[in-house]
Amino acid sequence: MNHLKYANSSVQTQQFALIKIVRASPVLMHTFRAARQLDLPDWWIVSGAIYNQVWNHLTGCSEMYGVKDIDMFYFDPDTSYEAEDRLIQSSARVFADEPPVELRNQARVHLWYEEHFGVPYTALTESREAIERFACRTHCVGMRLRDDDGFDNYAPFGLNDIFSFRVTPNPSRNNRETHEAKGARQKSMWPELEIVPWPA
Repeated sequence: MNHLKYANSSVQTQQFALIKIVRASPVLMHTFRAARQLDLPDWWIVSGAIYNQVWNHLTGCSEMYGVKDIDMFYFDPDTSYEAEDRLIQSSARVFADEPPVELRNQARVHLWYEEHFGVPYTALTESREAIERFACRTHCVGMRLRDDDGFDNYAPFGLNDIFSFRVTPNPSRNNRETHEAKGARQKSMWPELEIVPWPA
């Protein structure tokens, strides 16, 4: 199996391949349809469930291998814990139990991030800004299913790292520890990966 067959291809070829791989995943398509049904503001399914499934497809691994949960972002100006918790509880009725969907309002991340992780986090103005801040550029990808069944996708650093099986750091924030931990875990699961070191 040629797992690098889309590496260094054109942007259009990689986007087409990504959508084709996602459409071939019953789990992801069920999740996208359920997410669309919720119709939350500025929603995206992001990161691991997407790029992990690309690697699974291209290496012959089973669907959702390595996926602990599916991350879904939305952006609601109501930053109360209660509003987010109500949506988390109600969304459980439309999503499958496994893998669990982690629903988070990106408008309120700055309110709890420092207490949880020990470093400040500036407030966001939209969900795409959160996608841009992942510790690895490879992981900076989000998709959503439109009403016409087409996909929007957002990959600020492109898709080539995903299709090149290369985990590249994103030094826009001090996330070296996260990059290294995620890289080590993913290398153990997909030995085809190249883990690019954090810049000195």
